[in-house]
Amino acid sequence: MNFWERITGSDMTKEMKAFESRVKKLPSDYQTAWEKINANLWSYSDFTGRNLMPILDGVLGLLEETAADGQSAQEVLGDDIKGFCSALVGEEGAKSFRDKWRQQLNNNIAKKLGK
Repeated sequence: MNFWERITGSDMTKEMKAFESRVKKLPSDYQTAWEKINANLWSYSDFTGRNLMPILDGVLGLLEETAADGQSAQEVLGDDIKGFCSALVGEEGAKSFRDKWRQQLNNNIAKKLGK
């Protein structure tokens, strides 16, 4: 990835288009699950969202494999998509903006208090 792609984000646009073309090949219940997963994961992104690209790629690979095995999205993911996403990013170590801001605020307060 060159400097211009990193600044403009065109590298991520290409990746997201590739993800969407892969999603279109999945059954409809998997496409619905992908939309929910995609919506829930973005709250855990960093400023650029690049930290989520490997996670999204892994989830999409899981969905493709299980669809090929003939399982339903419900069997694979369960009922709690939001819980699945939080567990997924917890394992990957991704933090949301809220987590980062909370840590920054705590650090600033500790400095002001002289700790």
